Amino acid sequence: MTTHTPHDGTGAPWGAPDAEPKIRFRGVTRTFDLGREEFVALGGVDLDVADQEFVTIVGPSGCGKSTMLNILAGLDAPTTGEVTVDGVPVDGPSPDRGVIFQQYALFPWLTVRKNVEFGLKVAGVGAAERRARAEHFIDLVGLTAFADAYPKTLSGGMKQRCAIARAYAVDPQVLLMDEPFGALDALTRVTLQEQLLQTWSQERRTVAFITHDVDEAVFLANRVIVMAARPGRIHEIVPVDLPYPRTEDVRLSPEFAEIRNRVRHAVYHQQAAPAA
Repeated sequence: MTTHTPHDGTGAPWGAPDAEPKIRFRGVTRTFDLGREEFVALGGVDLDVADQEFVTIVGPSGCGKSTMLNILAGLDAPTTGEVTVDGVPVDGPSPDRGVIFQQYALFPWLTVRKNVEFGLKVAGVGAAERRARAEHFIDLVGLTAFADAYPKTLSGGMKQRCAIARAYAVDPQVLLMDEPFGALDALTRVTLQEQLLQTWSQERRTVAFITHDVDEAVFLANRVIVMAARPGRIHEIVPVDLPYPRTEDVRLSPEFAEIRNRVRHAVYHQQAAPAA
């Protein structure tokens, strides 16, 4: 498979070509015992992700996107193969890997500030530093006016911004996002895509972002990882050589349309895997 060194639009590469990748999948399979048969969720995945790279993962239902993310998060384990972060095998959850799901998973009895502080409190960070770090990230996602509000008073988009601030506050090296905007209306979704990229441009992290939305995948990513199902595997990797910051003008450009069409074709016109 050809490798591609992503760029930020200025010519600077995302990680030196010979550097150890931030994330590495090698020969990763995952099978589930369904009683009379086995279901192969992942049929052998090899993937490198550079430090501070933003990759999106798309593909049809059942292609193993969430299984990949769960293994990377340490919430599941591969049947065979290995996943490493900074060369260290993933063998369980870690604060170095923040996870954001479609469901906001906020504590309803805590305010926005207290939700963002929660992980820091668990980590033993002192009260003054907790508050300062929480306020920094609350401001970064545009929720300063709602710092003392409870989740029940927030819109869906605001809850997700709170979840993003909470993930960033504990200073993870990697952010794993499983369709975080999937339940939101189209306008809120577009707004949060732009907000996420603004946050990422200021607080650089390595991001793996699962989505079913091809436009979203192209708009956000340095590279789009297109998965195929039965068994789950990488079908194609599409580089997104578009400059940051990504704006509505970028989304409407012919270059964006060309990449979107390539990704869409890769998702919806896949050939079945060859028989073993």
